[in-house]
Amino acid sequence: MSLQDLLEVVPTGSEEQSLLRSIDFARLPRHVAVIMDGNGRWASLRHKRRVEGHRAGIASVRDVVETSARLGLQVLTLYAFSVENWKRPQSEVSVLMGLLKRYLRMELRTLLDNNIRFQVIGRMADLPPDVQAELRRGMEKTAACTGLLFNIALNYGGRAEITDAVRRLVADAQHTGRDPASIDEPLIASYMYTAGQPDPDLLIRTSGEMRISNFLLWQIAYAEIWVTDVLWPDFRRKHLLQAVVDFQKRERRYGGITTVSERR
Repeated sequence: MSLQDLLEVVPTGSEEQSLLRSIDFARLPRHVAVIMDGNGRWASLRHKRRVEGHRAGIASVRDVVETSARLGLQVLTLYAFSVENWKRPQSEVSVLMGLLKRYLRMELRTLLDNNIRFQVIGRMADLPPDVQAELRRGMEKTAACTGLLFNIALNYGGRAEITDAVRRLVADAQHTGRDPASIDEPLIASYMYTAGQPDPDLLIRTSGEMRISNFLLWQIAYAEIWVTDVLWPDFRRKHLLQAVVDFQKRERRYGGITTVSERR
């Protein structure tokens, strides 16, 4: 996707157009991860039930996924349902699961048309069977797509992921007789749900909360964090572009220093 292609889908003279012209397409973040927060608050401010905030958030998912694909990002990961979210009222959990199935049915054609591969990260086996079936269908149908990899984190927790990785690594080590001294960071990374994917360069959190909520704890070690007060149902292409523009203004030193010559 070229800049010109993107400019054709944004209004002339709009803020989005200005933001697009500010982006260096040679320095895009490879992987953007998003903590989608604020659905309940959005609904409360409008004197609606919490589930209405979740419904409204579907439009934001659609806009962010399509924009990410058009920008040419490699990976987008959205935090949809955590292992802790089972503590919510059963009625709310049921609505969330129903909305997930509805999204996949409605958006599968769009994913295919935009060459987007869909993948689930998390403990999928603990989800309801009908939800699992819908998720597998989406993954199978988009398996041959070569554009954006769209991860949706479901029944996900960063500590749970590390625990699962350690269990599998230990089981394999016992089977193969691997020397513990040979275990290094790349090996551990190969046992994570995101094995083979670049780590997130940019972590976005909506609703203004300043925490990472047990999300991609291993992978975000050097991610740039961008927080916005915008509630998730109001988050749109403009806000994603703002995050990318801000990301490109930062110096990423990975614990080192930037020399004068590197700044030029």
